Amino acid sequence: MTLRIYNTLTRRKETFEPLEPGKVSLYACGITAYDSCHIGHGRSAVVFDVMVRYFRYLGFDVIFVKNYTDIDDKIIDKARLLGIAPEEVAKRYIAEHDSDMERLLVIPPTHAPKATEHIAEMIGFISGLMDKGLAYELDGDVYYAVDRFPGYGKLSGRLPGDLFAGARVAVNERKKNPLDFALWKASKEGEPWWESPWGPGRPGWHIECSVMSQKYLGASFDLHGGGEDLVFPHHENEIAQSEGATGKPLARYWVHNGFVRINQEKMSKSLGNILSLGDILKQNHPEALRLFFLQSHYRSPIDFTNDSLAEAKSGLIRLNSTLAAIKEFLRKTQVNRDQGEREERLAEKLAETARGFREAMDDDFNSARALGEVFDLARGVNAFLGDKLSVLTPEVCGLLKGVQDFFAQIGLILGLFKEEPEVFLRKDRDETALKRGLEIAEIERMVYDRAEARKARDFGRADGIRKSLLEKGVILKDGPEGTVWSLE
Repeated sequence: MTLRIYNTLTRRKETFEPLEPGKVSLYACGITAYDSCHIGHGRSAVVFDVMVRYFRYLGFDVIFVKNYTDIDDKIIDKARLLGIAPEEVAKRYIAEHDSDMERLLVIPPTHAPKATEHIAEMIGFISGLMDKGLAYELDGDVYYAVDRFPGYGKLSGRLPGDLFAGARVAVNERKKNPLDFALWKASKEGEPWWESPWGPGRPGWHIECSVMSQKYLGASFDLHGGGEDLVFPHHENEIAQSEGATGKPLARYWVHNGFVRINQEKMSKSLGNILSLGDILKQNHPEALRLFFLQSHYRSPIDFTNDSLAEAKSGLIRLNSTLAAIKEFLRKTQVNRDQGEREERLAEKLAETARGFREAMDDDFNSARALGEVFDLARGVNAFLGDKLSVLTPEVCGLLKGVQDFFAQIGLILGLFKEEPEVFLRKDRDETALKRGLEIAEIERMVYDRAEARKARDFGRADGIRKSLLEKGVILKDGPEGTVWSLE
């Protein structure tokens, strides 16, 4: 099987061929640290997290770089609003971002550079562009001369005139071309600044990624990505800067994830519908949010609603219930008998699912189709375990352990099943009970009292306790190892 990736630059799927055999170099644009992360940041983080995980599953040595923009107009504006220094604003929201990513089970990047740590390299990079005649100075500001780069617009697929018509372009009537963008900004009163050949100032937004990607990954690397809103102008400008400076392709493949909509509306501050990632994670299981993201192809827009997240949580419960049922069945005593037709069917289903999962992920990381294969396998396992199967043979034992191994494998790739299934299900049950106003200790006490009544053969009292619990939505299941409770 061969991994194929949709390349925004060429607008088609292409066979993945790394620049260096056995290694993958990936750069994804990180946050501008002026506010809390929203659900869109969460989706992008999960998308590239799964790409990194899958490359590593395939055996590649992955270097993943994701930057922080810690100096920017938005950060300066937020600092004025809060009455604190810009660096304190950036520090606060970087820490908050890192906490959100940890809770979302996102693996930290290999390198997480900050823009302010690379000012000297940016000044050198800009000087090189000026030496090549690709940039010019205007009273302490330095601009990239877009018309000096023939390939400008190739990523977004629009001509420079079309780009100008649809773009928000910084106003400066003295610029040689309205599309020319700032590489260096002269300092204004009260703003952070660094000394440069053009006077005190600070870098523009786009230059930082060109400098940091080159430092950690080289002049050319395998993949560059981010949200689709970054195609223009950010990534278009990165290409112009980097390829103008080096004469080499910046990235072989460009990958962009789709937007998150909220109740079928675009997420925006003007609509007041921006959902904080931290708030969502406080109220929901992180794997449920990951599953919600992964049930759509990463390039497709997704619509977030409370119902859609609840559906993802239900799916996560179903998968964990299947894993818990397997563990329970594997506790049974082994009895030797020949492998039957049911075992053969499940073995075939497992092999088909493994192939289907790999084929889906190899098709531009199609996690939605891959998860469809997983849920189909879970249904097959549930049918197998419920088909009057009461003995455990060596063949069945090996088969079910194979299913467990497969789930563990896809859990590593998709960032799921971190907890043992029975632990996950118990926590979910308890959290749901608390949301319904039920006291866990009271339920446990009633379950214990019922067990004691049954031991004393006081079946009337035992039945009364069962009925009282059922009225609260609590269902009891008696088994050889005792009684367990669940919720309707």
